[in-house]
Amino acid sequence: MADYDVIVIGAGPGGYVCAIRCAQLGLKTAVVEGRETLGGTCLNVGCIPSKALLHATHQLHEAEHNFAKMGLKGKSPSVDWKQMQAYKQDVIDGNTKGIEFLFKKNKVDWLKGWGSIPEAGKVKVGDEVHTAKSIVVATGSEPSSLPGIEIDEKTVVTSTGALSLGKIPKSMVVIGAGVIGLEMGSVYARLGAEVTVVEYLDAITPGMDGEVARSFQKILTKQGLKFVLGAAVQAVDVKNGKATVKYQLRKDDSQATIDAETVLVATGRKPYTDGLGLEGAGVELLPRGQIKIDDHWKTSIPGIYAIGDAVVGPMLAHKAEDEGMAVAEVIAGKHGHVNYAVIPGVIYTTPEVASVGLTEEALKQEGRAYKVGKFSFMGNARAKAVFQGEGFVKLIADKETDRVLGCHIIGPGAGDLIHEICVAMEFGASAQDVALTCHAHPTFSEAVREAALACGDGAIHA
Repeated sequence: MADYDVIVIGAGPGGYVCAIRCAQLGLKTAVVEGRETLGGTCLNVGCIPSKALLHATHQLHEAEHNFAKMGLKGKSPSVDWKQMQAYKQDVIDGNTKGIEFLFKKNKVDWLKGWGSIPEAGKVKVGDEVHTAKSIVVATGSEPSSLPGIEIDEKTVVTSTGALSLGKIPKSMVVIGAGVIGLEMGSVYARLGAEVTVVEYLDAITPGMDGEVARSFQKILTKQGLKFVLGAAVQAVDVKNGKATVKYQLRKDDSQATIDAETVLVATGRKPYTDGLGLEGAGVELLPRGQIKIDDHWKTSIPGIYAIGDAVVGPMLAHKAEDEGMAVAEVIAGKHGHVNYAVIPGVIYTTPEVASVGLTEEALKQEGRAYKVGKFSFMGNARAKAVFQGEGFVKLIADKETDRVLGCHIIGPGAGDLIHEICVAMEFGASAQDVALTCHAHPTFSEAVREAALACGDGAIHA
């Protein structure tokens, strides 16, 4: 008999959720994790600690810019960086210990160490080999870099190093205008750093609705971030703890440099599969390093599955969680399902940016007829009351059927508001369905309803 029904390699959002669901479905389950704490990149050096710093620095911004307007008078708070780091660590600890509790509650074993797969049905951890009927690879991803850049996690850092800098830099260059770069760039801009974002493409946040991206860049520029777009970074030279970023503008091949105390390399992530022995076990990989899977997350070797950042698709914790639950259902003989057309994306700056479904650009490319309903947060009483009237909700519906095809929000609470549309899209709702649903007043959510009304006879407060 096998030691386990399922062994999951990796305890990030995909892995730990998969393990808990497997246990709930009656499968004897273990998780292999080499970190000292559970939760993977997301809880330890990603989503959770970055949100702690975003929250802390947003409070600082409010104290510096908006407290006096509300009659809250007094000296603006000074920044105790050491204490802010301690607060961030408390947030991490609370979450990672929470997963340990869930493992105990659901009788999931934690096999401490780094795992490899010598052959189908076997997982080696340290010197021990454990057997399992099914193996799930949920090893996540790691930061990717560019040629000519050497990461030292002190002067030239990835997102991991950016979360724990020894001091607040006076200047920072962020290479890459994606989610990680803009979130961490906004943290340090609020803390007083001069932040310059260098992006290879001609727009920030690749793949985002173009109108939202342009508005987002204007807002971030007003907040103090500088942007150099259409620029190919060629090298980063470090001397005496200071960095010089060399780049070439694509439009005219002219070259320039920027000096900074810290350089954050935020050029994306790549699957982390080193040391797993996948190819030796016969598991087929794709050209960009992802594990090849079928529609049921099965690899080329029977009994071995893969999910999350290790496979194709958006590198999002919630996408990995969905796949983790779905593959657990498949292994248990049930039907696992993930609707890849309704996976939201969120950027946790202030204002937040959130999207789900199709963009206008994608619909134009497909030649589909659509209509757009927009509503500005300046028309939302709650948003104006809390100094967050910038931004808008943009709802896209099929021109003939009125079915909701996508939604793009820049504004207060966007990351929470988007889920109303996620549910609507799961149920195949029309824009009119959203428009006819009563929304409490005064809430930010009224802006979503107004955008839906704008898809029909028109918004009320516009």
